[in-house]
Amino acid sequence: MRTHLTQLCLIGLVSILGACGASAQETTWQVDGDTREAIVYAPTATQDGGPVPLVLAFHGFGDNMQNFQGVNLHGAWPDAVVVYFQGLERRRSMLGWQVEAGDGVDRDLKLVDVALASLRQRYNIDDDRIYATGFSNGGMFTYLLWAERPDVFAAFAPVAGRLRESARPTQPRPLFHVAGEQDRVVSFSDQQASIETSVAVNGVGDTTTPCGNGCTVHGATTSAPVMAWIHSGGHNYPRETSARIVAFFREHTLAPESGTRAH
Repeated sequence: MRTHLTQLCLIGLVSILGACGASAQETTWQVDGDTREAIVYAPTATQDGGPVPLVLAFHGFGDNMQNFQGVNLHGAWPDAVVVYFQGLERRRSMLGWQVEAGDGVDRDLKLVDVALASLRQRYNIDDDRIYATGFSNGGMFTYLLWAERPDVFAAFAPVAGRLRESARPTQPRPLFHVAGEQDRVVSFSDQQASIETSVAVNGVGDTTTPCGNGCTVHGATTSAPVMAWIHSGGHNYPRETSARIVAFFREHTLAPESGTRAH
């Protein structure tokens, strides 16, 4: 499912210095014989010159990195390195992501592993502040990263995605899920089930706290809350989504008890 960069620029979601006007570096990696691509936005400097957060972003099925940069995560968090990845052909010659372990010989999990190693060499990445987000099929891959690479990421933010049957996280992590009540592409009931599974995995089913219109936080005072923002729309990426994702990510770093990361 596409997000439309031209429309986002016209309505002002993307700033003049964001994807509509500024240049960004296109980067490639070789993964199992495939050339994998991404657009990388990096801050020119940080206030203290220290390590910077890293956000990995994955477009929806049939979309691409050029278009998806229009969600402007890099504008919402200019102090972070933000990477908009491009998927490979999945079906009907359309680009997408694996959603279960072993799918496509784990081509996208391998991409993340290779890209992380490269980005750590190029930038001063804060290993306690690495995050993943994605829309639709990209949101499903975000859930898969939670299940398969939990020690790498501090928090996750799937938008209009769901957990597949075989992708079952076991380690608690902060999660922010955005869903539309009228979603007909990824059913709202499936997304609700994914939120419920996340609450169970994180063990935060006892308390809920409102966080605005349609927004609820399960376990707000814990180290692994689940925030769910349910909007009245369908299978789309609401205008304020990126700002909400960044605000959520800013609140969470990788907890010391979460285990050893693979470098």
